[in-house]
Parts: sequence; structure tokens; C-alpha cells
Amino acid sequence: MSNFGLFVRFTLRDGAAADFDALVRKTTAAIEAKEPGTLVYACHTVEGAPNERIFFELYRDHAAFEEHERQEHTRHFLAERDKYVTKTEVDRMTPFAGKYPTEANGG
Repeated sequence: MSNFGLFVRFTLRDGAAADFDALVRKTTAAIEAKEPGTLVYACHTVEGAPNERIFFELYRDHAAFEEHERQEHTRHFLAERDKYVTKTEVDRMTPFAGKYPTEANGG
């Protein structure tokens, strides 16, 4: 089975960054504790763009992504994020080349 990934760019409302980031940290802690099929779930700030956040998500396979979407903490994040976000752009990706974490090496 091949990995499945997402690249997501959020544009935040003015003044919403701290609250959005707190929501992300809470969600990420639950993902780390409860989602072995989520290999990478990383949120980044964007240099020179304080209202932008970029997520890179990598799942063991599409089934692991679907399991992520069913989790209570994910549903909570999706329900709450609209308070902080003005625009969301999502790219769904299937890796074909590169270096990716594997379960054999602790990823």
C-alpha cells in the first residue's frame, strides 16, 4: 500500500493566530497519542506571512487518513477552525519518489 498525503494552507483571520495555534497543539497531541497510521502531521508558520499556516500530513495509506477523519479530536478541529480561518486550500497527494518515514525506522 502507498502512503497518502495532504498539503493544506490556511489563511487566518487577523488576530486569530494564537487561538488557532492552541487548537492545533491540542489536536496534534491527540493525533500523536491515538493515531499510529498518521506518520507525519506537521504545522508550519510561513516566514513573512504571520496569518498563514501550512500543514503537511502523511498517512500510512488512504484507510489511515479515513480513520484520522473519524477521530473525535479531528472532528473537533474541523468544527472549530472556521472561527479562525478565512481561506483553506487543500492538495491531496500520493508520493511517488523521495524519502518518507517508515514504521521500520520509527516513522
